[in-house]
Amino acid sequence: MSETKSLNKMGTKAMFPLLMSMSLPAMFSMLIQALYNIVDSIFVSQIGAAALNAVSLAYPLQMIMISFAVGSGVGVNSLIARRLGAKRFDEASDAATHGMFIAVATWLIFVIIGLFVSGPFIRLFSDTKNIVTYGTQYLNVVLTASLGCMVSVMGEKTLQATGNMIIPMLTQLLGAVINIILDPFLIHGYWIFPRLEVLGAAIATVTAQFCSMFFIIIILVVKKHDVKISFRKFRVKLSVLKNIYIVGFPAIIMQCIGSLMVSGINAIISIFAKTVAIKEAYINVFGIYFKLQSFVFMPVFGLSQGTSPIIGYNYGARNKKRMYSALKICLMVAAVIMVLGFLLFQFASQLLLSLFEADELTVELGVSAFKIISLCFVPAAVGITFSTLFQAVGKGIRSMLMSILRQLVVLLPAAFVLAQVSLEIMWYAFPIAEAVALVVAILFFVNLVKHDFKKLDIETEA
Repeated sequence: MSETKSLNKMGTKAMFPLLMSMSLPAMFSMLIQALYNIVDSIFVSQIGAAALNAVSLAYPLQMIMISFAVGSGVGVNSLIARRLGAKRFDEASDAATHGMFIAVATWLIFVIIGLFVSGPFIRLFSDTKNIVTYGTQYLNVVLTASLGCMVSVMGEKTLQATGNMIIPMLTQLLGAVINIILDPFLIHGYWIFPRLEVLGAAIATVTAQFCSMFFIIIILVVKKHDVKISFRKFRVKLSVLKNIYIVGFPAIIMQCIGSLMVSGINAIISIFAKTVAIKEAYINVFGIYFKLQSFVFMPVFGLSQGTSPIIGYNYGARNKKRMYSALKICLMVAAVIMVLGFLLFQFASQLLLSLFEADELTVELGVSAFKIISLCFVPAAVGITFSTLFQAVGKGIRSMLMSILRQLVVLLPAAFVLAQVSLEIMWYAFPIAEAVALVVAILFFVNLVKHDFKKLDIETEA
């Protein structure tokens, strides 16, 4: 099998145009996804504070589901890119087929979780009847019907590994647009649709995911790609699963850590809030923040999606100069995005909160929280970029350790201690944790340069 044009460009094309051509579609689609998250929450908030509170409490378990989809996809993406860079094309296709097997197997696990864990999970944080009902309904649907999410994400990661960023962008765009269109009809009962409220938001979400799944399956079957997914004579190989999860498992843990962090912050708020009104306001503040910050972080994650296969390909091809070039450009672009996000949260926080029908107390508490938390944005640009590098070269454990340090080992204890003084200063735990993680990321990078990267041949960049 000869090397295709898309593979040639990752090894030869001028780096900045290459990185932008691969990252911009992903960045655009991630922006659309972030916009969907915000619009979805805006529609839910129109039902009432209890609905928004329920979705905020449900979000960590939904994040765990997404974590398995994305984390497994990252592992498959990294393995495919490295095998293509090393010209081992049959092994790349085998990795892609294993990825689809993993997607279906993971969905079956979350069917069980959705049926038996949803209600007890919501009741851990609230005994308010409406909140428990809304949250349980939402999780039951988004977890048991998560096949669309699992397969579409795996298809996107597979194509991204080959250098094809357009189809994944269109897949995400299709899902987001369908979701946004369905939300008002299913939530509020417009036209011929019944008013389903939070349940309608969940149905809109999974319907959009299934549309994305069908679209990318058709593309994978009809069009020719650098890898071929085929279950004819397929058998599960433990060696392939091992190579996928060397990167994929840390990526899953990294994503799940975010879920544990959100649940931990909600628990700390529940412990130290002096009244029920303050507790629910702060939980809504954090829920709104998590939706809004995606509008800043998602483009950076899209940048990482475009950068990862370039780094992985050139690492497999032993081209250290191009690998460093991709890393440097990714870092600079990520820093610019984060600076703009920091300015937005510093100077427009009240406007952002007003989008969610926030009451006076929520706005008052939220403005202060937004300004403090956003201090972590710029150092996060460096941390995300180094995590991308570690995953792309098969060192996902380092990315996992950074996330554990940032979101569990430092953040939650710091938040717990600060919350004993006041919930208002608890938010300083975020920039504190990001600063510590940044130091560790730099140390990991220096170690990688001194050891692993010394083994690579330095080739002249085309």
